[in-house]
Amino acid sequence: MTDEVRLAFAHPSERAEALSGADPLDRISLRDHTVEVEIGAFQAERGVTQRICFNVVVEVQPLIGPIDDDVDRILSYDRVTEAIAAELAVERLALLETLAERVAERILLEPQAVRAFVRIEKLDRGPGALGVEIVRARDSAQPAVLPVPEEAPQPELVYLSNDAIASPHLKGWLDQLEALGRPLILCVGASDAAAPQVPHRMAQRRIDLLAIEQNAWVLAARDDRCVVVDTRTELDWAMKNGQTCVWAPSKIVLDAVDTPSAQPRDAVALAAWFAASFDAQNMLVMGAPLPDDACVPLRQMAVTQARL
Repeated sequence: MTDEVRLAFAHPSERAEALSGADPLDRISLRDHTVEVEIGAFQAERGVTQRICFNVVVEVQPLIGPIDDDVDRILSYDRVTEAIAAELAVERLALLETLAERVAERILLEPQAVRAFVRIEKLDRGPGALGVEIVRARDSAQPAVLPVPEEAPQPELVYLSNDAIASPHLKGWLDQLEALGRPLILCVGASDAAAPQVPHRMAQRRIDLLAIEQNAWVLAARDDRCVVVDTRTELDWAMKNGQTCVWAPSKIVLDAVDTPSAQPRDAVALAAWFAASFDAQNMLVMGAPLPDDACVPLRQMAVTQARL
């Protein structure tokens, strides 16, 4: 077996050493760090957790001067495990490749980090470990400090009942809501037509979420300003660019790390959970009864009102 082939299957620490070059860097490593998460692109991987194992080697700039036994002067192992935990907490992912890329990027934001070797393996998907390994280096132009997050815009969250969607006052309400000067996100429930009923709980949840999305397209057809969106990335872009959005919930709900307790049939409560993810101060509910419990304060308005 050649060294190249051997290193392809070696532990990341061996690859890091082999690729160290004339001026070797210091290295820290995390071996066999196993966590249990929901991840995967296949339908069989949804709604269940599986073990994934991380092996990470980080090459760091050698310290200038004595360490003085001071933990603040070194890149702590905790920063590596925190990078993993932080990326797992953002959203449910389908691909190990995506997770590896994000973990490496976060680690390389540490001032001391120069290059990261990240191997992630699924332990429960076959007779052996199935995984990916990547090597990423920090660009010399890349900032060596964590960026200050951009302040998120405060959206106006509004739930529209079916009567509100069909109301002749809809255009006027949207005019008034847009005049508030805040990004506008509209939420809806399913149409009044009965959705198919099946005995499988997860399948029924999918069906009910898709019923909401069908109704979102009904609303979009009523007013050209309403654009149906299904990802947080597109929502963030839309809010920054003044676009009125209609929430299609399937992807965000199914990919949520903190799965909502509200079911799709409790559409107002589900919309309130979504509003809480934006730290919304409240949500306006037009033409629908309020749930007993909600994640944010709710304001109610009857569809018979012509003005907000």
